[in-house]
Amino acid sequence: MRAVLCTDFNGIDALIPGNAPDPVPAADEVLIAVNAASVSYMDKLMCEGGYQMRPELPYVPGTEAAGTVLAVGDKVQDYAPGDRVAAQVWYGGYAEKLVAKHWRCAHVPGGVDDHVAASVLHNYLAAYAALVDRCALRSGETLLVTGATGGVGMAVLDLGQMLGAKVIAAVGDPAKGELARSMGASEVVDYNSATLKEDIRALTNGRGLDVCIDMIGGATFQTLARVMAWGGRLAPVGFVGGDIPALTMNLPLLKSYSVVGVFSGAWLDQCPVDAARAGAEIFQWIANGKLHPRVDRVLPLNQAADAMRILDRREVAGRIVLEVTEFNPPFASGLNES
Repeated sequence: MRAVLCTDFNGIDALIPGNAPDPVPAADEVLIAVNAASVSYMDKLMCEGGYQMRPELPYVPGTEAAGTVLAVGDKVQDYAPGDRVAAQVWYGGYAEKLVAKHWRCAHVPGGVDDHVAASVLHNYLAAYAALVDRCALRSGETLLVTGATGGVGMAVLDLGQMLGAKVIAAVGDPAKGELARSMGASEVVDYNSATLKEDIRALTNGRGLDVCIDMIGGATFQTLARVMAWGGRLAPVGFVGGDIPALTMNLPLLKSYSVVGVFSGAWLDQCPVDAARAGAEIFQWIANGKLHPRVDRVLPLNQAADAMRILDRREVAGRIVLEVTEFNPPFASGLNES
């Protein structure tokens, strides 16, 4: 099968179009003919060797895809050949075929196209894990998310407003404020501002944040830890800023707030029934017009490296999706097909 291969952990320049063996589903897996695959920051980190998982080289990147079921393993009961599905995996999505654990898949309703479907699970399951499973966000609470115009950040904005929260978007570029508002933010702050703490206190009438989802880490996290409300939930999701912060524990003690980690990729495997139910619910909300995933652009599969460069330059407003059925020019020879 045709695929994009990562040949070395040297980042984007190590991605080449080529051929890989057709995958074979295990008893608990679904084999999918991939129509579209999305490009995530996690894909970029993994091919740079900067993620906690390092697949055996060469490997096929891609954490998320959508297509049609070709076959299922003996233990799979929820899916059958011909079903339209989306799948979230650790890698393997940038190819014509993909295998995924059945609990990492979701049925795609009619009216949701493959480009949108390929952009949903990674972002929206992370948002669901953070807001619903870990932080139990309630209607009327104040929610702040940093990195609000990134993929997961926009999903948090979208889901947060649907759940009835007052949503504050924290962005690193004030020019992205309108994008954040279009995804559900009622207020926007600059997380690089020297007055971030005062800005948040002013927006919350001095009360602070009920729920805070932080993607940045470093000094930003330290500031946010000082503006939590009584009984709040502060959730570190990532450290895009590079620095993993330490926390002075008198801060959560004095406000009786919780610090709750969110590792959505592991949540899928640790709580497969809950994650599968969440995926089905999210897709139904999308089909009903309650959630609004944003696809920034669609590129052919062999432009995966270009897609990652665009992502690295932060020129994306939503997901970049790779059209797997488009190959122009034809792929060069890579791994031999089995």
